[in-house]
Amino acid sequence: MTNQNGNLARESVVDFTIRKMQAKDSQAIIDLDAVVSGQPKPEYWHERLEPFVAANGSGRVTLGYVATQDEKLTGFILAEGRAWEFGSPLCGWIIAIQVNPDDGRKGVGLALCREVCLKFKSLNINSIRTMVRKDNLDLLSFFRSSGFRAGPFVQLELELL
Repeated sequence: MTNQNGNLARESVVDFTIRKMQAKDSQAIIDLDAVVSGQPKPEYWHERLEPFVAANGSGRVTLGYVATQDEKLTGFILAEGRAWEFGSPLCGWIIAIQVNPDDGRKGVGLALCREVCLKFKSLNINSIRTMVRKDNLDLLSFFRSSGFRAGPFVQLELELL
């Protein structure tokens, strides 16, 4: 993603546009997730995307951006502001980010992440969190190269048998 000087390598960047997510993007997001995850989940995504494409009168901070190339969706990011969960002050959460595998490592994910970071900063939200499966090394590497580090919380899980 970067050259020896730490700058984005020109040969790896594709021409794309970042814009706010719109309702018309929902099906393309559902289709992209089916490709990336290998499992179609249309009901989940219709419900999950609603707060990001609806007129936001709730006062909640919801950020949804898409990357498009020649009017075709090539990636998306969903983020929201959350406060006081487990004693945490207001912070941003990236809850989903996906890029078409054909456009991976070309700056799309980084541009989406930067867009969310800039918007959170403009809202005086000064920290951002996310969760990643510990075996998803590509995504862990992406977030680490974007400046993310281990945070102050430990995620715990109980399997109910």
